[in-house]
Amino acid sequence: MLARRARASFLARTGQRIGYLAFLTAIVVFAVGFATTFTERVATTLIVLLVAGSIVLAPAIVLHHAVKAAEHEDATSPR
Repeated sequence: MLARRARASFLARTGQRIGYLAFLTAIVVFAVGFATTFTERVATTLIVLLVAGSIVLAPAIVLHHAVKAAEHEDATSPR
């Protein structure tokens, strides 16, 4: 049980890092596009980064909360 929870926690952390990195990259791409020329390529890159970040980040956040809830339940349950 603990090994599965550790694996889920690792997946959640990795997913969050990837998702937030995609959003950060989208912000940088937007700033560069805004400062220079906002081309169709910049817009397409932004859309791809935002969609990919959302697809990765949403389940990672849910999984993170599930792991934390399981840890809390284990800590507070009587033995």
